[in-house]
Amino acid sequence: MLIGDILDEKGRTVYSISPDDTVYDAIALMADKNIGALLVLEGGRMAGIISERDYRNKVILQGRSSKTTPVRDIMTDNVYYVTSGQTVKECMALMTRKKFRHCPVVDDDRITGIISIGDVVK
Repeated sequence: MLIGDILDEKGRTVYSISPDDTVYDAIALMADKNIGALLVLEGGRMAGIISERDYRNKVILQGRSSKTTPVRDIMTDNVYYVTSGQTVKECMALMTRKKFRHCPVVDDDRITGIISIGDVVK
């Protein structure tokens, strides 16, 4: 099975936020959409990703304020990604080896979706 097959089934909607928005805005959007991560886009290009784990580790546990901390201060900026043509097995191996749970899908320099560890396990 290919990553594109998962996106065809679950959809290709990608929610994003700006690096200048607050962490509070990011968490509120994640809660509203019932998702665990957002891509961080700057000028239409991927600048990073922010997850619930980033919030826990870099805001809550460090005593920061989510209402004043910008996303850029806690986002992960070295983002691993896969393509639609890669296999689910390849994606699972990358996610396991690099220890992350949300993976953007990029085809021809365009973000075409995002998958979670739950999507690939399913």
